Amino acid sequence: MKNIETLTQEAIALLKSLIETPSFSSEEDQTALLIENWFTQNNIPFERENNNIWAYNQHFDKSKPTLLLNSHHDTVKPNQGYTNDPFKAIEKDGKLFGLGSNDAGGCLVSLIATFTHFYATENLSHNIVIVASAEEESSGKIGLNSVLKHLPELECAIVGEPTLMQLAVAEKGLLVLDVVVKGTASHAAHNNPDNPIYNAMPVIDWFKTYQFEKISEVLGPVKMTVTQVTAGKQHNVVPAECHLVVDIRVTDCYNNTEILETVKSNINAEVTPRSMHLNASSIPVSHGLVQAGIALGRTTYGSPTLSDQSVLSCQSLKLGPGESLRSHSADEFIFVNEIEEGIQLYIKILEDFLKN
Repeated sequence: MKNIETLTQEAIALLKSLIETPSFSSEEDQTALLIENWFTQNNIPFERENNNIWAYNQHFDKSKPTLLLNSHHDTVKPNQGYTNDPFKAIEKDGKLFGLGSNDAGGCLVSLIATFTHFYATENLSHNIVIVASAEEESSGKIGLNSVLKHLPELECAIVGEPTLMQLAVAEKGLLVLDVVVKGTASHAAHNNPDNPIYNAMPVIDWFKTYQFEKISEVLGPVKMTVTQVTAGKQHNVVPAECHLVVDIRVTDCYNNTEILETVKSNINAEVTPRSMHLNASSIPVSHGLVQAGIALGRTTYGSPTLSDQSVLSCQSLKLGPGESLRSHSADEFIFVNEIEEGIQLYIKILEDFLKN
């Protein structure tokens, strides 16, 4: 078995290669090859479907529960504020710059190194499966959600996203609604008591003022925001419809179906969800993974950002090196020592959790 220091240096080298290999969502085929190469060099069998790669620990036992380790290797496109080459891994002043370094390359290589460390260990309490997933940034159809059918039932998961290695024990889900408020089309010069724009005003006010009864201890209240309003094409024509787009951040107190049913029963409009699978996620503070982290001085919090946790039905913890505020920013970076610390903390948490 390689020592942790060697694994850490190899993980940092892998991250540099990932940075210098473009991997926009649905275009991750070349970074997938880099990840394949890691497993091949470490004599770890793996499977691949589309641009998702997964592997199991050597002593996988069907009678044991299974822990998932997951992070993604796709990136968003670089914004116009970059002063560095986003596809060049630049190490300077303790920082490693490059697109995807923080979100979520540092998490991914740290989890890969951690999995490799435990790969051949015998007598673990859980099986381990690691998935390096695609299309996380776009919530695509052939990302982690497409792999789950190939995996055994999962008891719990660690999803690698930048959390400064603090314990995100809950994550808000997302429900986007297209809302159509009906009315009667007419000439603007004529009296029309059924103007859909006016009809939309109480609907908008409901989204603004309605409060869901249950409030999450870690995520707070459900938040609904009208983000787009579209109606009419000419100044002298009252349209027949007013279209709204509503962004709803769902807490662990509700699932998306419950939220949708509440909306439909309270407003006079047609409501169509764009998707239903991006549910909130949570894990009890009493869970062994969380307790292992707390024992190492980690703190717990609720995360407002969305990740691949949203497609998991098992209890899941979001945890990883790097800082969420750096994600998608110009001249994205991660501190090298964050990766070093991340690998050590992942290993210590799993040593505690996986002991028989």
